[in-house]
Amino acid sequence: MSDHSSIDSSGHEAPGNDSHAQDIAGHIKTYMWIFGSLLVGTVLTVLMYYVDFSSMAMTVAVALFIASIKAFLVAAYFMHLMSEKKLVYSVLLLAAFFFTGLMGLTLWGSFDLPTNSIHKTSYVP
Repeated sequence: MSDHSSIDSSGHEAPGNDSHAQDIAGHIKTYMWIFGSLLVGTVLTVLMYYVDFSSMAMTVAVALFIASIKAFLVAAYFMHLMSEKKLVYSVLLLAAFFFTGLMGLTLWGSFDLPTNSIHKTSYVP
């Protein structure tokens, strides 16, 4: 039996067709997997608080890695960016490029102090 046999002459699906219900069940299953993955990511984030890494840079790198995976899952599935067109991806890539560039300029100029000035930090050990 083909898929076209369940469509009546007016172009609507016949009442006995449950492909729509199966489609919704597939989406719910995907959303539940993503929800579970986000819960695991949150638990990992909390557990990483108790792990003593060798440096602050490693701690930040691990936290950003977990946060990036969680952000990708939210943007790709819950915000439906996984099925968007190339224009959205190109704008997102352009924004990521400028964000990386501005952060790079900030880090590059963070220790470029005028002469005879004292570098003050807000970090107190």
